[in-house]
Amino acid sequence: MATKTNKAVELSTDAKAYNGVDRNAWILGWNPQQELWNGRLAMIGFVAYLLWNLAGYSLVREVLDLVR
Repeated sequence: MATKTNKAVELSTDAKAYNGVDRNAWILGWNPQQELWNGRLAMIGFVAYLLWNLAGYSLVREVLDLVR
């Protein structure tokens, strides 16, 4: 089954799990592919914040110091 975005590529049975379109496709709108990308980008952001915090820069600590 060829997709609308790339007709030359046949999808494997694993990639067809999400509405017949490649699960890694960047499709705009509310769809399962965007949920996957949202989760991936959130994990990258969380790890980046943890590394930033371990380096000694903490936005949360600075905000809490301003509140006190």
